Amino acid sequence: MKRPESETKHYQTFEDLEVYQVARKFRRATYRVAKQLPDEEKFGLCSQIRRAAVSLTNNIAEGHGRFHFLEQIKFMLQARGSLEELLDDLNVCTDESYLPAEEIEKLKSEGWRVHKLINGYIRFLRSRTTESASRVQESPSVNELTEDEGNGLFSARFNPSSL
Repeated sequence: MKRPESETKHYQTFEDLEVYQVARKFRRATYRVAKQLPDEEKFGLCSQIRRAAVSLTNNIAEGHGRFHFLEQIKFMLQARGSLEELLDDLNVCTDESYLPAEEIEKLKSEGWRVHKLINGYIRFLRSRTTESASRVQESPSVNELTEDEGNGLFSARFNPSSL
């Protein structure tokens, strides 16, 4: 369902994106999980959870900072990969009985909500790549070389066998 023009949201920074806000909340929740893990997991699972959680929100932020939609999509795919890694880390917490199963299931449910938002944002970005107005195009230069001039200029600098 497409929003009416009057309801379209305008985003200034990555912090304005709903996907970032929900992912940030999820990151904070996973950090709380990491703090509850036993000492023997301090440099293992705890560290892994923290790195993946930071990667989730970092990739959303970095993707937003890119000006080409395909680059933005690439970073959102990275964020989704980090999220799925976190969901698997939560499975480890369940398997090892580090936390109550109900707590983990609630967290995983929040994680799948982030997953849906990421997928929705990727769909939005992909739709933008099909719009011709969004494509980066260069204007022709007044000082462009003809094909013969370009060939003459560059062919003398390269070994003919490499052309």
